[in-house]
Amino acid sequence: MPSGVLTVSALTAKIKNAIQSNTDLQGIAVQGEISNFSQPASGHLYFTLKDDKARLRVVMFAGKARFLRFQMKDGMRVIVQGSLDVFERSGDYQIYAESVQPDGVGALYLAFEQLKEKLDQEGLFRLDRKRSLPSFPNRIALVTSATGAAVRDMITTLRRRYPIGHLLVVPVAVQGEDAPRQIAEGIRLVSDEKLADVMIVGRGGGSFEELFAYNTEIVARAIDASTVPVISAVGHETDTSIADFVADVRAATPTAAAELVAPNLPDVLLHVTHLTKRMQSSLDALVKYKRERLNRILEHRDLKDPMHKIAQLAEEVDALEKQLKDHLYRKVQGDLRHFNQLELRLAKVPLGKRIAMESSKTALLQNQLEKSMTNYLLLKEKSWERQVDKLSLLNPLAVMKRGYAVVFERDAPSVVSSINQIQPGDTVNVELSDGWLDCQVWGVHEHRERE
Repeated sequence: MPSGVLTVSALTAKIKNAIQSNTDLQGIAVQGEISNFSQPASGHLYFTLKDDKARLRVVMFAGKARFLRFQMKDGMRVIVQGSLDVFERSGDYQIYAESVQPDGVGALYLAFEQLKEKLDQEGLFRLDRKRSLPSFPNRIALVTSATGAAVRDMITTLRRRYPIGHLLVVPVAVQGEDAPRQIAEGIRLVSDEKLADVMIVGRGGGSFEELFAYNTEIVARAIDASTVPVISAVGHETDTSIADFVADVRAATPTAAAELVAPNLPDVLLHVTHLTKRMQSSLDALVKYKRERLNRILEHRDLKDPMHKIAQLAEEVDALEKQLKDHLYRKVQGDLRHFNQLELRLAKVPLGKRIAMESSKTALLQNQLEKSMTNYLLLKEKSWERQVDKLSLLNPLAVMKRGYAVVFERDAPSVVSSINQIQPGDTVNVELSDGWLDCQVWGVHEHRERE
């Protein structure tokens, strides 16, 4: 081989050593647009970084790629930090990336927007998926850090407003690499084991980076899958996270979440007291009305002197009976006169013919008379029954069968309706439904109205 001639591999090795020894080509940052992006099963990332004049291959191994906060795709402008090197097998020079950042947009914010758009398209933010919070939860779970001002504020607020509620703190990391997994596991624990009626998931304020655990897909999926209603309370009022969009209710702060999840018990008790007073007032008014109505009924003449009403009805029955008899008598007399007139007319007719005619007419008249009498008696019978029914409604014997009685003065028809008519030692007759009692009065007492 001529002097100074190199093999391809030797030249490639020299180029590789030259590049590696040049500190200006190590730890560099390169800006460009992604193209030909691919991610095989190995987890490594391969893409080309280009501008309008040149192209540069980029490799990012899986160990580095797992720390990316956003999803790369063709056309995205990024800044790649890494070192230039040569891939000897193909002779290509390429950058081995240590990190990749979006150009002009923070990686975390880009990841936030990408996940937000993805979950929104899947329908995880729909209002019809939101569940109502229980009005009076028995158990309340706090999925948050076991230390810090947020958990103390929530516990203080809940104990002040709703001391009868049972609190359960599920301690989890709220920031750091392992925080998303712990938060998701805490949510699933409360949901799967039915540890609470409602849960608050959140933490106190912090930077966008510190709150990013609540902008991860694993936490969003856990909230969506929970069978227990979730209140998201992440950071301050101006902070908005993916967890806020997926949760059933979003609270501005952890303290606000505690106020949302539990009613103010003193206010509830005051409302119950007010309703109790209104109910008592309504009952008092109803009792007063019923008592006044009862007194009016008791003062009615038919109850105070039932025999007077019976006597009136008896007179009406007698009058109706007399009218019925008179009407029947006049009806029979009229029919007899008509019969006599016919008899005189028939006397002028030959006997045989007259007998036949009279027999026929007599039979006809008798039939008509029977029908008329039957109809008339039916009408009077129905009228009689109506009067009897009216009489029965006021019949004191029917009232007596229900346990009531009528008191009469001894050897007198007068009804005793007041204690002023009787003195101790007097004898009275107590009329019942099936007989009467001979009684002596041992004492006279005024009626006391029940309290």
